[in-house]
Amino acid sequence: MDFTECYRDTVSSVAAAARSGCTRRLRTLIQRGCSVDCRDNRGWTPLHEAAAAGSKVCVQEILSAVRARSSSCSRVYVNHLTHEGESACYLAAQCGHLSVVRLLLKAHADINQLTNDLSCPLYEAVSHGHTDVVALLVRKGAEVNRMHTESGWTCLHQAAYKGHTEIVRILVNKCNLEEVDDYRISPLFVAAQYGQRGCLEILVNAGANVNTQAVDLSTPLFIASQEGHQACVDFLLDHGADPNMVCSHDWPQFAIHAAAQFGHIGILRSLIAVTDHACDRGESMVSPVYVAINSDQTKSVELLLREGYSPDAQDCSHTHGLLSPLSLALYRTPQKPYSESVKLLIAAGARLNEEDWIYALATDEADLLQLIFEHRWIPRPEAVTSDESVLQHDGKTELKLRELNEMLCVALNQVHFAGCWLPPLLKAGLEPSLLLQPHMLEEADSQVLNYLLEFVNWSTLSPHLKHILDRRVAEKSWDPHPCFDSVPCLSHICRLQVRALLGPDILMRTNVVQQLPVPNLLHDFLKFRDIPEASYPHAPLLPILQRIEEHRNTHQHRHVL
Repeated sequence: MDFTECYRDTVSSVAAAARSGCTRRLRTLIQRGCSVDCRDNRGWTPLHEAAAAGSKVCVQEILSAVRARSSSCSRVYVNHLTHEGESACYLAAQCGHLSVVRLLLKAHADINQLTNDLSCPLYEAVSHGHTDVVALLVRKGAEVNRMHTESGWTCLHQAAYKGHTEIVRILVNKCNLEEVDDYRISPLFVAAQYGQRGCLEILVNAGANVNTQAVDLSTPLFIASQEGHQACVDFLLDHGADPNMVCSHDWPQFAIHAAAQFGHIGILRSLIAVTDHACDRGESMVSPVYVAINSDQTKSVELLLREGYSPDAQDCSHTHGLLSPLSLALYRTPQKPYSESVKLLIAAGARLNEEDWIYALATDEADLLQLIFEHRWIPRPEAVTSDESVLQHDGKTELKLRELNEMLCVALNQVHFAGCWLPPLLKAGLEPSLLLQPHMLEEADSQVLNYLLEFVNWSTLSPHLKHILDRRVAEKSWDPHPCFDSVPCLSHICRLQVRALLGPDILMRTNVVQQLPVPNLLHDFLKFRDIPEASYPHAPLLPILQRIEEHRNTHQHRHVL
């Protein structure tokens, strides 16, 4: 029931006088024999009205009238409760009426009387920041460690939450600093959670544990990092807070993960300096890069990568279903435009796995593929390395043997999209002979097949591949260029030889042809720019995740390198 509203016609004349602080009228009404016991619809007596109004004289008049009847009646009367369980002392403390509280205590008011919602005079004075009332109640013996509210907070929890530093200073000398609520949250934890830097300092200086943990293993440092309280984070780190404490039952989550998740860059920078980097690559760990990507915190991703956190991190497929940070970033933004996180990871040299290549190759657009080759270099086959060292070429990271193999494997399983991925791959310096596989020649459409053969010496194909082409001509599934019926012209043979000497990667990705002693008119010819690109026959596409699942189900590993 709601007893907060009082109608004027339900209040006795004595209560009305007490509420207004009209001492003369109150005294007159009492002398006439008007009752001071009458309650209104909230259960309030005139004493409640006088206490809430802060009228010390009216309180004295009412108590004197009750005391005149008997002292025992006075003790009972002063502790009458409203329907909400509020005493006169509670109402006076709530409003900060120090002199009234002092007067009621002398009249034997119960200093620890609880309301229906488990509050008390001290807790209410603390909550409203009435420092002088708090000091009086504590001095008079109020219970300071009692649990209040449904979650079980003490007065010290509430003072820390509200940021009442002077009240915290009073209570730390009387309270149990490590008293916890139902979630094992201490007052220091509360101060860190709500950014109360002054209260935090008082509690720490009084000896409170800076590494206390809640039920879910969160620490003050973790919660302050999550909520973005830079001053609290810095203070905690300066006073022994451990940034490497595990703050989750499910996985090794540190404070740095919270800062990365919520994009608190200043805090993240502070934590990077003190957090063990084992969380970045350690087995059974989860890099904060994952968390930042999952929360779409691009600035967090950028800072972590700049400060040396790996764009690859650890494989979390067994614990979280996440193969790599790049896989997560692509999964979160499967449609164009790709997120800034995808761009940052690729620029930082993130390793590309088979499913990453599907996003780039099993599509009717080449934007992701072009993004990849802005930062990655396809080496010539004889120069491919399988080691883990990072090789740079003109500021680009070279593809490793495994990456190149998986790219070719996915490409040959996605021949249907070859009209989209073939031109960018060849322009990026891929050796075209790597694609002269039976599956490619059997499945590619006419335009794609013609485009590919223009990059090779078609007269030197193996008998098996020539047989496939002859069969397709007979089946009328391939309409070859007329030139394929004869030996390539000398000019084509020459440019193939130039490419073989320079390497397709150097030829296609640099301006090396401009340095050759040949006429300018030949530059485009030597770089195969005279060959019209194949087109993709657009058709409705399945969602990318279905394409990945389809690739898994129909995948055949093809050994190319």
